[in-house]
Amino acid sequence: MNFVFISPNFPESFRWFCVHLKENGVNVLGLGDAPYDSLAPELKQALTEYYRVDSLQNYDQVLRGVGYFTGRYGKMDWIESNNEYWLELDAALRTDFNVTTGLKKEEIGRFKSKLAMKKYFAKAGVVTPRSAKVTTLARAMSFAAEVGYPMVAKPDNGVGANGTHKIMGETQLRAFFADKPQKPYLLEEYVTGEVTTYDGVCNSKGEVLFAASHITPGSIMDMLNEGAPTYYYVNKTMPADVEKAGKAVLAAFDVRARAFHLEFFRLTEAKRGLGEVGDLVALEVNMRPAGGYTADMINYSQSVDLFGIWADMVAFDECRHTYQGPKSYCVYVGRRDGVSYALSLPDLQAVYSKNARLFARMPQAVAGAMGNQAAIACFDTLPQVQAFVKRALADAPKMLAAPAAPAKKKKAKAAAK
Repeated sequence: MNFVFISPNFPESFRWFCVHLKENGVNVLGLGDAPYDSLAPELKQALTEYYRVDSLQNYDQVLRGVGYFTGRYGKMDWIESNNEYWLELDAALRTDFNVTTGLKKEEIGRFKSKLAMKKYFAKAGVVTPRSAKVTTLARAMSFAAEVGYPMVAKPDNGVGANGTHKIMGETQLRAFFADKPQKPYLLEEYVTGEVTTYDGVCNSKGEVLFAASHITPGSIMDMLNEGAPTYYYVNKTMPADVEKAGKAVLAAFDVRARAFHLEFFRLTEAKRGLGEVGDLVALEVNMRPAGGYTADMINYSQSVDLFGIWADMVAFDECRHTYQGPKSYCVYVGRRDGVSYALSLPDLQAVYSKNARLFARMPQAVAGAMGNQAAIACFDTLPQVQAFVKRALADAPKMLAAPAAPAKKKKAKAAAK
């Protein structure tokens, strides 16, 4: 089996996808814009060959690279980056080289357009916030009259919370349209809730081989745009309603042979048309693993090897890694350069030496949302998570809200006799 892995060096931990593919007998061919000498030793050993291009944005160079691999090794069986930024590139290459193990160009739209996603969420029976593709101020004002302020402006095709803004009133709405980006934008009603996810891997039949969930109590948009404190945690257990909604969404989108990262809001305030406190509201789907060090955090939390499970799916269409072991909450805290914290990162790691899993610098490309310094630790209880977050961010410049316990579901009314 020939596998072209696009940009195998970023994020850094993605090298383990390649390592496990090689262990499973796959011929792994790397294609990226990083110099070969900059690749991690484990990645170099996993790759049969590496083809460097000046830029992955240059499709002609990338096309020639895959053509070179085809001429040297035969037909390519897989082309994948596992990276949101390159999903459309992956799809274009699969189309041009007739690779059938992933999405083609004509299929990728439903996974990239936030507006297109909504009909699949509806098919899955999961409600979504009202939204509108607006091109004029008059239409935007009409939508604001319908849903009220605040609203969220977001690119229809975007990565994470990049380019997403909260619009608090008419003045900000007029200012947004005075300098409106050229790419398609949506306005969406604002939802008050914490983001909870369904992350995992499914096989070619759409069967979930493994899944976990992580929770972000604060606003990801505020983390990116305002430098708000960054923290989230992998849940110790999978909430039943998240699993049910996640599987329904996967079926509606007909997701097969992929890693997935599905995002929902769990309402912390009731909202007419969406639900009561504790209900789930669909946010978006991402057909790749969760970003940053989240895959590592899932491994720490669930005693698994998510990289190995994904490689098993590719090579065998089943999971051959066991995940029997202790479960814990695994929390990420992102600290920002230029902030005077009570404890240095090494001192924080020393205080929590028994719980610490990974303390490191974050790449500049993701530091805006994730912070410059990553502190990852595991704990048995949510109060312990709360204490760690507070201590890690002590003297942070913004008010910090403690991680919320899972919201209680409303009691169902007794069925009529």
